[in-house]
Amino acid sequence: PSNWPADVVYLNKQRYDPKLPPIVRKRIQSSGSVKPLQKSRLVKIQVIADPSHPARGQRGLFASQKIPPSTHILDYLGEVHSDDRLDSDYDLSLLQSSSPLSGNDTETCTNIGVDAMRMGNEARFINDYRGTGVAKPNVDFREREVDGELRMSVWSCARGLRKGEEILVSYGKSWWKARSQ
Repeated sequence: PSNWPADVVYLNKQRYDPKLPPIVRKRIQSSGSVKPLQKSRLVKIQVIADPSHPARGQRGLFASQKIPPSTHILDYLGEVHSDDRLDSDYDLSLLQSSSPLSGNDTETCTNIGVDAMRMGNEARFINDYRGTGVAKPNVDFREREVDGELRMSVWSCARGLRKGEEILVSYGKSWWKARSQ
């Protein structure tokens, strides 16, 4: 895509960390083939020029056309993993579980994430709404299943988005708290 950074691998389907336990992989990945995603026509990547924007000089994701309310915009792709990635600002929680993933009580998983720091798609450029002059996010993240595969997806909120509007989400208080320490 236009404005894609040279040091990040572009993905059109999830990648799975080889260290991901098989029991976890079985729960979140389809046993069949998953069709690669097409580039979303709803979004474009742009460098942020607004001097008051907290991400000035970095990339952001923008609506390339009007997006109606409650519309699936795209999926957040990256490397699916079960290890801690405290150094990544692109790591989203995909699945949290405190219960066993199988009948064996010793095989549990507390957190499965999708990390788009080194590989991902356009969704990795969604910024937090805080400090942008916008009162609240215009999209949110939701889990969904596609062809038997669990994914994190981006959906427009109740009012939708105007063409050219930056796509903004809430990273959450815990994300900001972790970075302030």
